[in-house]
Amino acid sequence: MQYRTLGRTGVQVSSLALGAMNFGKIGRTTQDEVTAIVDAALEGGINVIDTADAYSGGESEEMVGKAIVGRREDIVLATKASLPMGDGRNHQGSSRRWLVTELDNSLRRLGVDHVDLYQIHRWDPNTGDEETLSALTDLQRAGKIRYFGSSTFPAHRIVQAQWAAREYHLGRYVTEQPSYSILQRGIETHVLPVTEQYGLGVLVWSPLASGWLSGAIREGRDITTSRSTFMPQRFDTAIPANRAKLDAVEQLAALADEASLTMIQLALGFVTTHPAVTSALIGPRTLDHLHSQLAAADTVLAADVLDAIDAIVAPGTDLAAHEKNDTPPALLNPALRRR
Repeated sequence: MQYRTLGRTGVQVSSLALGAMNFGKIGRTTQDEVTAIVDAALEGGINVIDTADAYSGGESEEMVGKAIVGRREDIVLATKASLPMGDGRNHQGSSRRWLVTELDNSLRRLGVDHVDLYQIHRWDPNTGDEETLSALTDLQRAGKIRYFGSSTFPAHRIVQAQWAAREYHLGRYVTEQPSYSILQRGIETHVLPVTEQYGLGVLVWSPLASGWLSGAIREGRDITTSRSTFMPQRFDTAIPANRAKLDAVEQLAALADEASLTMIQLALGFVTTHPAVTSALIGPRTLDHLHSQLAAADTVLAADVLDAIDAIVAPGTDLAAHEKNDTPPALLNPALRRR
């Protein structure tokens, strides 16, 4: 396992981090399975666990909390808030009212008195940066969080938040958590240059592109991955963007074979090679998944392999741009583009 400094915090983190989205009903995992995955991840050198309040309605946090009893100090523990938690009108977003309340809920579910990294899961257009940053700064001063960061923020919102922190003399986001894979490289155009400019740690999610780069999806095979059962539109190869992904996967599989690598090693080695990336979040649903991903911990891709990847999917290119989670609201809602 490699270790890197998380932005400018001085905290040393593993190049692979354990994402807990599949813990609970989303991944159909039991507590015993979760504990076994956490045990194996820590034994394999991972020291970061990332969860969120919204993962299975808080169940993921509860399972993580039970799995880390007795070894909290060995773990850089991260969680997130802002996505809806139930039907309550104010049970979402990044207002002071909600963040203060929901952090206490997360700490209770996790069974801890603080988290190391508290992240705003998505940019909230209804809440000003000063409101959110002042709440996070106060929570940090209260000792409930050590650092705070953003997740899937558009580049211009990352910049705006940094300027707001400076203008109002508040704590600043020290990390960003974007989606990044060989098939979705759009963040290389705007987000990663910004995170490098401001010295942010970067924890990338979906480095296996929702399973497309796991080796399980190939031409001529039925797609039966767990993710495809509840997101079928992202795996229907009759859709042009998905066809483009499958075509790229076939070329990448040939490249991996030629380089004596698994597809997982190729995919994880690619994202962790970028100098702006601190860690890649892996989200195993089973122990077998975890072990196959841990095998990529020390993968270093040769320059000719990286050049070949660039020839298959050009730098800065998203093969499925409509799947992005940081699209400006006005591009999705026509009413916001009209007076």
